Amino acid sequence: MSKSPDTLRPEILAYYKKAPEATRLQTGPFKLEFARTKEVIRHTIPAPPARILDVGGGTGPYALWLASLGYEVHLIDPVADLVNEARLRSEKATLPLASCRIGDARALEAEDCFADVILELGPLYHLTNRDHRLACLREALRILSPGGIVIVAAISRFASALDGLFRNLLSDPDFTRIVERDLHSGVHRNDTGRLDYFTTAYFHRPVELEEEVLEAGFQDVRVIGLEGPAWLLSDFERRWHDSERREEILWIARVLEQEPAIRALSAHLLAVGQKPEN
Repeated sequence: MSKSPDTLRPEILAYYKKAPEATRLQTGPFKLEFARTKEVIRHTIPAPPARILDVGGGTGPYALWLASLGYEVHLIDPVADLVNEARLRSEKATLPLASCRIGDARALEAEDCFADVILELGPLYHLTNRDHRLACLREALRILSPGGIVIVAAISRFASALDGLFRNLLSDPDFTRIVERDLHSGVHRNDTGRLDYFTTAYFHRPVELEEEVLEAGFQDVRVIGLEGPAWLLSDFERRWHDSERREEILWIARVLEQEPAIRALSAHLLAVGQKPEN
């Protein structure tokens, strides 16, 4: 398979040229996504100085945070603009990234057993073909050392429906049609030109994500709902800036993260798996 970034669909590349990806995790409910993802990572991965490969690492928010903790972090992303931004940020950091380059999650330029931890916090979003998602996960398996950890992010099948309800987007028939397709097939397509309707993506059910990670060869797989219900709060910013209310938000996300009946209420799912020792 080609290692060219052109393997991303044109509309996805166009989206990331316009979307404020560099600042996304610093705004609104995305702050909860960022805080919870870091929390899960810290509780899951070995202590530094482990080697981490951040695949689909974008502008580097997680990679640079992990580098600051003493990890050896290598960032890969298919979007040149995002990689360039990550490289600039790394050059200014006290503890920079070990490397930062363009690459395709399905065919990585890394040797077998290269990393102790692989983060895939974006690649599965934009692979609508199941075989491509499995190829991505199998590459992670190849590159991990025995016993290594993979952490994979996915978007919940119901994210657009819930977002549309709480942001009053369902009054737009175009958005309603997008939601209907999402619920039916999991394939999200946006031909409206509206940036806030996202871009071509795949939305997972929790069990489906678990099955894919297991089929790729990982063991001890668990899937958590990342944010819980709080990402839907209309007064999220007010509560997040109140330390007591913020801790309530985080506590609810933690205690509900593996409840089967409620995981898919989160906007994002995280799957954690381990490469077999032999």
